[in-house]
Amino acid sequence: MTLLRTQLGQTLRGHRLRQRRTLRDVSGAARVSLGYLSEVERGQKEASSELLASICDALDVELADLLAEISTGLRGPDGRVRPLAPAAAGAAVGGPGGDAPAEPVAAPADPGTPAPEPALALVGATTRAAHRAESAVSLAA
Repeated sequence: MTLLRTQLGQTLRGHRLRQRRTLRDVSGAARVSLGYLSEVERGQKEASSELLASICDALDVELADLLAEISTGLRGPDGRVRPLAPAAAGAAVGGPGGDAPAEPVAAPADPGTPAPEPALALVGATTRAAHRAESAVSLAA
């Protein structure tokens, strides 16, 4: 499984290296510390949207193109989306109030089995199952 921040960092580093630029050069142009940029490239820090925009400007890369490249990198050799790694195994996530832990979601027993659908979907959004069936989803709880 690949973390999004890992794929993002690898993609940013690839752009920087193809341009034969140093971390110092890009960090100065992006107005971000060299150490923080290094941590983002190594997938150790999550980059905010503002930071990503600044790094993309420094690398002369469109943010949309970067995200499309990351999306492609998250796909497996068969073109299917690989699952993202959980942030930490067994870590409790706050519930609606942030106080109570959310109910854990069981991982599928078979790696080929799709993960369970979310308990709450946004109006107009489609879940994976609904997308496969080509039907829209309304607010469901």
